[in-house]
Amino acid sequence: MSSYRGRFAPSPTGPLHFGSLAAAVASFLEARQSEGDWLLRIEDLDRPRCPAGADEHILRTLEKFGLEWDGAVLYQSRRSHVYAEALERLQGLGKVYPCACTRREMADSTLAPDGAHIYPGTCRAGLPPGKKTRAERLRVDEASIVFVDAVQGKVIQNIAGEVGDFVLRRADGIFAYQLAVVVDDFEQGITQVVRGADLLDSTPRQIFLQKLLGFPTPAYAHLPVAIDSEGEKLSKQTRASPLDPDRPVPALIAVLEFLGQSPPVELTEASLVEFWRWAIAHWQMAHIPRDRAMRAPEGYR
Repeated sequence: MSSYRGRFAPSPTGPLHFGSLAAAVASFLEARQSEGDWLLRIEDLDRPRCPAGADEHILRTLEKFGLEWDGAVLYQSRRSHVYAEALERLQGLGKVYPCACTRREMADSTLAPDGAHIYPGTCRAGLPPGKKTRAERLRVDEASIVFVDAVQGKVIQNIAGEVGDFVLRRADGIFAYQLAVVVDDFEQGITQVVRGADLLDSTPRQIFLQKLLGFPTPAYAHLPVAIDSEGEKLSKQTRASPLDPDRPVPALIAVLEFLGQSPPVELTEASLVEFWRWAIAHWQMAHIPRDRAMRAPEGYR
């Protein structure tokens, strides 16, 4: 096993777009330049949001772009029993409690930096009379997390004040992303997480969970999120343009430019093999802009 283990973990809600390609390329180049492994995880916990065949479409697109992963693809939808075991461990630590709150009841709560509602602790001392358990939350007490991100720099978050007790298992029975990703990163031996800055505010929660479960904390690098002309993150909901798998090199060059890598003009005529040879040899994480969001190039929004 290599000492470096990176990963790309898309949610199969639709075709890959420019923003997801940027995350894939950055994590791939960091792994390959470190002579490490690059793993692929399909984050399909929320099955109703994942159209049939979307995962296969993602795999074929990655192949067309020359993004070759190591080992078997891990599917979160097949791992609920593993997340349940982690939840039981946290319950044994006295850190989990049932919550009866609905989204409507939380609508007046203060908003966190990532736009989510800060949980006011309504059910912390027990369920209100006549209420039934809807979700299970993690008690965070006065936890503060500090870490240094390879792109965004020093990050400090008081989880209690900025997030509140957060959900580990939702009202529909689906395990929360925060728990699943921590368990998966540990079991896959991930040493560095390279992903979009839209997940930067989630990282302290994940580090907090890692500490509770006795897992090592990987290094983190959060890239600028690709946004459209209206300032919205590229996504299926914002009708982001899907990638053209038959013309990979122009999109890959656009990604390198987006990530501050300054590819030479002659690379536009390169084959896919030649492109990756140059990109791996010249990749520099330090050149990535420290912005949390940047506009995607014309033609890729």
